[in-house]
Amino acid sequence: MNKGILELHDMLVKGEVTSDELVKEALELSHKIQDECNAFVTILDDAKGCDVTDNLLSGIPYGVKDNYSTKGILSTGSSNTLKDYIPFFNATAIEKLNSAGAVKVNKTVMDEFGMGGTGTTGHTGIVKNPWDKTRMTAGSSAGSAAAVAAGVYPYATGSDTGDSIRKPAAYCGIVGYKPTYGMISRYGLFAFASSLDHCGVLSRSVEDAAIVVDNMKGIDKNDMTSWDSSDMHLYDSLNGDVKGKKICYIKEICDIDNYPNATDELKMHLSNFHNVLDKCRELGMKVESVSVDKTLLNALASVYVVISCAEATSNMSNLTGIIFGPRSDADNYIDMMRDYRTKGFSPLIKRRFVIGSYVLQAQNKDRYFYNAQRVRRLLVDAWKNLFKDYDAVILPVGTGPAKYLDSSKDALNNDETLTILEEHLQIGNFGGFPSITIPDGFINNLPVGLNITGNCYDDINVLNIAYAIEKTMPYKNQIAKEVK
Repeated sequence: MNKGILELHDMLVKGEVTSDELVKEALELSHKIQDECNAFVTILDDAKGCDVTDNLLSGIPYGVKDNYSTKGILSTGSSNTLKDYIPFFNATAIEKLNSAGAVKVNKTVMDEFGMGGTGTTGHTGIVKNPWDKTRMTAGSSAGSAAAVAAGVYPYATGSDTGDSIRKPAAYCGIVGYKPTYGMISRYGLFAFASSLDHCGVLSRSVEDAAIVVDNMKGIDKNDMTSWDSSDMHLYDSLNGDVKGKKICYIKEICDIDNYPNATDELKMHLSNFHNVLDKCRELGMKVESVSVDKTLLNALASVYVVISCAEATSNMSNLTGIIFGPRSDADNYIDMMRDYRTKGFSPLIKRRFVIGSYVLQAQNKDRYFYNAQRVRRLLVDAWKNLFKDYDAVILPVGTGPAKYLDSSKDALNNDETLTILEEHLQIGNFGGFPSITIPDGFINNLPVGLNITGNCYDDINVLNIAYAIEKTMPYKNQIAKEVK
């Protein structure tokens, strides 16, 4: 399955392959990758092909992150608290893919309820990176990233609350696209932090990401934050013409002088990024460095923790073990809830709930939660000011290739100077900005990526810049080859 959507659709139309054959291949690959990477919660072995229509997605298999509600299909959020939950309705985004004729073949592992960036906290175990099984995929869209990178299918759904589509994409050498907040309805997506949650896609090319989101997006009466994007045609707008576009990068993030203890990997990563900037100039784009207050940037990670944990605590108060989930046999409802939440949630989730409850207490709310909201506004305004002069902000993703699953092998684990470089993608969630990660090279045979973020509702511009840059590099539709 090392082909993109357009090529697969053309083969289907010409009768060179059938939808049933594609689905059968995807299922066989699913079992192979499950054994190697543990990417799936559920493999839908009874999945069948369907009729091929004019829709480019028709008859082509794909994967679904396990926090999307799928009617009649196990949907766990990779949590023991929902380990047997089978919904009676589809998420709106899944319903739209069904209408397009897309064929789901599995549900992918994630960090529990999306709360994690490692792919290691799902109730079914750790997801391994198909490029190197000793390394993580990042998260929370870990299984989706691993499966797409391994060639199980051309795309899978993801969700992104801080960087949960875009960082796994970088670690796995694929494309991760989070559109403007509300472009895709969140109805039927298990809520983590409602003001930050975005639906999106992982694919192996920018054009595939555009095709999929064209089919997922749209206003929805069940999601009051959704909006009408019917006049935006993402795929049709891709032309690669970026001459005269202005993009910027932030020197407090991108200059090697900011990292006195930089590893060779980090040096190569930033050098590689600046080489891509030269390619952007060759494409006719104007590329400039800009400065953002370092004190403000240093607050980013703390702001994210406070806001996301507060919203998660509120959103998941319905997980009591009484409405749904494995019910305790305790004598009273208080003990039932205590058993359910104590035994069902991982330590990471429980820590986040404790933080969320603490910052929302009346005596703490102004000091922590409201202050975090104020700083969030300052960060969003800083990016909005950049978008007055520039079409997009371009930045490297993380500090280099995928981290080791055994974190003791990673250099500079506790180097606080790296925090901004690791966490800056969260600003795309703070502002609801369209944001896409694409692969831009390799370090020690492992993929690395860059990110392009633009102003709200400017998805066409962001995708087209990514599309133009992608064409200058040989990483479109690449399949993971394990490092020996």
